[in-house]
Amino acid sequence: MKGFDMALETARVPTENGARYLQQLCKHWSHKLDVQLTEKEGIVRFPAAVATMIASPDALTVSVEAEDDETLQRMKSVVASHLDRFAFKEAPLTFEWKA
Repeated sequence: MKGFDMALETARVPTENGARYLQQLCKHWSHKLDVQLTEKEGIVRFPAAVATMIASPDALTVSVEAEDDETLQRMKSVVASHLDRFAFKEAPLTFEWKA
């Protein structure tokens, strides 16, 4: 996926449970996808996109990079809906995506 025309957007999602959510989400996807996971950071490689999540004490920063804008929009929705599922107690989470 190394190219010059990658589409990238990032959202800072306010939550005090970001580390827990990224652990749950990465473990969920690790059964079918290439996942790198540390205590505060997760990287998930999808067939046409990469999602990176970094937890801080008050937020989860989510970046999605894809081959084109259509894929980017679809994958942002996939990541957000899965995070909301794991964050059901405080869902829907607030995603303010920025290019």
